[in-house]
Amino acid sequence: MSHRKGGKVAEVPERRCIVTGETRNKEDLLRVVIGPDGSVVPDLEERLPGRGLWLCPSRDVINTACAKNAFAKAARQKVVVDAALADRIEQLLTQKCLDLLSLARRAGQAVAGFEKARAQIAEGAALILAARDGAADGKSKIEAKARDLPIYSVLDAAEIGAAFGREKAVHVAVAPGGLAKRLGRSLKRLQGFRAV
Repeated sequence: MSHRKGGKVAEVPERRCIVTGETRNKEDLLRVVIGPDGSVVPDLEERLPGRGLWLCPSRDVINTACAKNAFAKAARQKVVVDAALADRIEQLLTQKCLDLLSLARRAGQAVAGFEKARAQIAEGAALILAARDGAADGKSKIEAKARDLPIYSVLDAAEIGAAFGREKAVHVAVAPGGLAKRLGRSLKRLQGFRAV
């Protein structure tokens, strides 16, 4: 796949999932590496040294990789796999989402509360968060306002609230920009680990 960047066409690298065999943009996959001790190490930032092993971001895929020894086969070496690897990846993804959300709030690019979110949508928003434990009527109201914007319901009201320094927050709108792109990517990955 390619994107236009500064007049030039930039190729978006693709990788193949070691479990499903699916080829996707690497942005849509999770990377793990094998550490010096042979352990499987999640690499959400894609910066750790070593050959990356790529997986579709889903609890089922991670559990299948663990059960079928896919990491050892792909790495062609003995590996040590934590039995709670999927839970660990979910925790890391959740923390990454909350860190990015908190950063967007501090940069003035994210607002919480139905009225503030509605106003941000009118001004221009890149994505919407609706707490997964929020009331159904509140979700449907924000969905009606959001029109064709992506809406993510993977974080709890208390988790979202923590990023805003309050007890709970149900609706959030994030303005367009680099932080929104990174947050959207992380929220999309987290969806595969949390039942919506």
